[in-house]
Amino acid sequence: MNSYNIRIDEDALQDIQNATIWYNKQLEGLGSKFQKQIKSQINALKKDATIYVVRYYNVRCMNIKKFPFMVHYSINTDLLLVEVFAVTHTSRNPTIWNERIKK
Repeated sequence: MNSYNIRIDEDALQDIQNATIWYNKQLEGLGSKFQKQIKSQINALKKDATIYVVRYYNVRCMNIKKFPFMVHYSINTDLLLVEVFAVTHTSRNPTIWNERIKK
């Protein structure tokens, strides 16, 4: 089994940061828990990035446990690279992130 490298786009990092700030305003320390959960699940993609199904175009989505967020990513099998381009609240329509997709 191959191991994938992970690349998180700047926009996705900003998504995570914005959500972290919001969660910390709701309850001190909740943002840290959010970040730990995101980091853990994204790192798990190194072992098997294909575990999640393609939702649209070539984009796969992974639900974040305990938080209503979804990681949107694509896989470059030639480079063994997982590229995370958005981390969105599940109430948002995923097609709004189309401009972030690298086709």
